[in-house]
Amino acid sequence: MRSVRTWWGEKFLEVLEQCMDIGRLKRGRAYSGANRILEFSVKGHQVSAKVRGNVNHYFGIHKEPRYSVSVSLKQFSAEDWEKITLDMTHNAAILSQLLLNEMPSNIEQTFSSRDLRLLPSRSSDVISKCSCPDYESPCKHVAGVYYKLASMLDRDPFFVFQLRGMQFDKLHHVLAESDLGHALINQMKTHDHKPEYHSNRYPSPNRNREKHPDLQSFWRGVKPLPKFDDTWNEPVIPAILIKKGGDYPGFWEHRKPLVEVMEPIYEQIVKQNRNSI
Repeated sequence: MRSVRTWWGEKFLEVLEQCMDIGRLKRGRAYSGANRILEFSVKGHQVSAKVRGNVNHYFGIHKEPRYSVSVSLKQFSAEDWEKITLDMTHNAAILSQLLLNEMPSNIEQTFSSRDLRLLPSRSSDVISKCSCPDYESPCKHVAGVYYKLASMLDRDPFFVFQLRGMQFDKLHHVLAESDLGHALINQMKTHDHKPEYHSNRYPSPNRNREKHPDLQSFWRGVKPLPKFDDTWNEPVIPAILIKKGGDYPGFWEHRKPLVEVMEPIYEQIVKQNRNSI
């Protein structure tokens, strides 16, 4: 029944399974395609769609209907987002992955410490409305739009921040300007590896479309390959693997974070052994 491929997509759909019966859920899945969702737009955290319904003479529906659907997630307050963002700037593992445009697998820990959840976990997290005459809510048309949102999250997990009321490019900027984030970004700039986040991740398929090359150009290449630089460079982010493990991994029992203790040690080892590398 599911078409998602990521853990965040799976979690996003779980709440739908809690508040819908199996029959409606199956029918809702069929309403997630382009042949059913005729219009679809996202403005801020609000999702709006126009969904094609079915003719049903038994219920007096003799002309194919069009239903207006709106879906949104319960918003976090500005104060909540301020606290959550501050927590992220003090968590080396979370911060480093977000600056690298990676969704941390333990991202929910940051929200659970504030008694919140980034991904919806209960039916009250989802606010929906449909113009159809179905007495059940959410109906199959809402479910279809929700399935489409889950597929979008598969491609862009940071979209869930927007649904909760925080544009990720704005969050990314605040994280980058924090003390630790600023140091990491400066290190990336030094090595020409500054991470970029583009809020428009779904360009039109007709945009910047190039003509197909002929066979000779295809096999030989239209442009020459870049020259290979065999010079050794320092890592873009020192101790990146340690940082991804988090400040306090399971085996670490000291008060000081593991990153804080190990990073200067690794830098000292590199300096002492630079000539032998």
